[in-house]
Amino acid sequence: MSLPPLSPRRTGQVRPIVLGLPGLPGLARLSPLAFATASTCNQKDGGVISTEPRINDRIRVPQVRLIGFDGEQVGVVEIDAALKMAEEVGLDLVEIAPDAKPPVCKVMDFGKYKYEIAQKAREARANQTHIVVKEMRLRPKIEPHDYETKKNHIERFLKGGDKVKVTIQFRGREQARPEIGYRLLMKLAEELSEVAFVEFAPKQEGRNMTMVLGTNVKKGQVSSQQKAAKTPAKAAVKETGVEDTQADVQEDN
Repeated sequence: MSLPPLSPRRTGQVRPIVLGLPGLPGLARLSPLAFATASTCNQKDGGVISTEPRINDRIRVPQVRLIGFDGEQVGVVEIDAALKMAEEVGLDLVEIAPDAKPPVCKVMDFGKYKYEIAQKAREARANQTHIVVKEMRLRPKIEPHDYETKKNHIERFLKGGDKVKVTIQFRGREQARPEIGYRLLMKLAEELSEVAFVEFAPKQEGRNMTMVLGTNVKKGQVSSQQKAAKTPAKAAVKETGVEDTQADVQEDN
């Protein structure tokens, strides 16, 4: 009596997954992983898609809507005429609106154009708001001096535009008196009400009770104030240096 063949699951063999993609005979019997790898390879073989605008001879359209180097609206012209106008003034023909019909091109200095775009992107990154959550830990029976010190730290964080997560740590028998920690957190929130507000009310999780304080100061205002404070200081340093130099000259005379 002959036994039936074992199934692929029992023998440990892996059965290929048939995708059955029409028009792709080479990928008809690839697994999803192999299909993704092949797609990536084809994309790499075809080259990386550039996000930069097309310029000069790379513009492959018969007609364009042209803008002169001084911002003048020239109108719809042949691509050869647009390239000739750009060559006459020693600048580049840049495609600034490829989806328009016909595409919009402008005569400009492409190197300067790229530099200005990079500058704007750098300024946008510098003006981004990065919210940081600081953490401060307290004990229910904290000493008054330590409490004032940590409160000053929390106030400094809040004035800097950051949020603060305040955690009360209970140990031993302190866990039976959670109201002590609650009163301490509410006292802290009340004393810092000028610069902060309670974003998340006190909540106990195991041995800890946490509260999150949000700040009334925006991060952008803090950076602008710091820049404004640095400018007079630099000017004062320069003036002091000039005065010292003049005093040294007078002494030498």
